[in-house]
Amino acid sequence: MNILLTSVGRRTYLIDYFKQAVKGKGKIVASNSVMTYSLECADDYVITPGIYDDGYIHFLIEYCKKHDINAIISLFDIDLPILAANKKNFEDIGVKLVVSDKAVVELCNDKWKTYTFLKEHGFEQPHTFISLSACIAAIETGECQFPVFVKPRWGMGSIGIYQAKNMDELVVLYAKLNREIFNTYLKYESKQDINQAILIQEKIKGQEHGIEVLNNLNGEYVITFVKQKMAMRAGETDVAMVLKNEQMENIGKKLSQKLCHIGNLDVDCFLHDNKVYVLEMNCRLLFLMKQIECLIWDSSTICALSSAVCQNLDKVFSSQQHFQQKSNTFVKIS
Repeated sequence: MNILLTSVGRRTYLIDYFKQAVKGKGKIVASNSVMTYSLECADDYVITPGIYDDGYIHFLIEYCKKHDINAIISLFDIDLPILAANKKNFEDIGVKLVVSDKAVVELCNDKWKTYTFLKEHGFEQPHTFISLSACIAAIETGECQFPVFVKPRWGMGSIGIYQAKNMDELVVLYAKLNREIFNTYLKYESKQDINQAILIQEKIKGQEHGIEVLNNLNGEYVITFVKQKMAMRAGETDVAMVLKNEQMENIGKKLSQKLCHIGNLDVDCFLHDNKVYVLEMNCRLLFLMKQIECLIWDSSTICALSSAVCQNLDKVFSSQQHFQQKSNTFVKIS
C-alpha cells in the first residue's frame, strides 16, 4: 500500500511511524507546498501547489493516479476542509481519503459553529460572542466579566489569541486582531464572513485538560484519553499528565456519538468547580500518534496504529484492547 501524507511541514516523526509500519511493503510519500527536511525522510516526495490554489486538488488526483497512491492522510488542520469537500473525487479513482465528512471538519474549524453545537447539545460553555457590540453589552449588564479572550473564529496554533482585562484593551485588541487575521493564512477561511471573523470568550478559571477521542474509520467510538495539560507550545500540548477521569471520558464518548468523526478528535476543556467546560475541538487524525507513544507502555502500539492504515485502514482503530493507559504519569508530548 502506498500512502500520501499531505502538508507534512516538519512532522518527521509521523513519516517515520508509517515507514516502520509498511516494512517495505509499500511507500510513504510526503507532500508539502514548500521544501522541508521532512520531505526527504519519506520514501518519495512531491512539492504541491498551495492548499488554496485552484489546482491543488487536481494536482493531488493526477499524482495519485500516476504513482498508484492508495490512501491520503493530511497532517495539517487547514488542509482538511479542502480535502473533505473533495472526498468523492478521490473515492472515484480508488483512493481512500482518511478524513471526517465535510460538515464535521467545518464544525471543528469554525469556532463559532463549535460553540453553538456544544451549547445545543448541553455541554458547559463560557460566555462567547460573535460581535464586539454584543460582548460590550453583556459586560455592561454583568452577564459577562473581564478578563476575556479575543481570538480568530477560524484559528489554529494559538495564532492571534489575546487576553483583554478591561474595556480599553478589548477595543484595541479586537481591532489589532482584525488586522492580523487578514495578514496571515487565516484570511482564507475568514473570508467566509469577514464581518464576523473574531470571537470573544470569557476566561474560565480552572485547570486546562485535553480529551483525545478516538473513533474507528467507520466513525464508531473506540476510547477516550484524558490528559491534564502542564505546558503548551504553538497551540499544541507539550507536557501533560495522563489521568483517569470518568466525567471527561463520558464527554468524549458523547462527542463521538454526536459527531461520528473519523480517527482522532482533539478536545480542549477546563475543569472548574467540578464542571467541565468544552472550548474547542480539532478534527485531527494523526496528531494523536505522538501522544499515544507517550501515553501507553506498549511500544508496538504506535506502529500498530500506523499499520491500521497500511494494512486495512481499520484494524487497530476498532478495538479498545490495543490501548492500555497508565494514569498519573507525566509525559513529554513532543
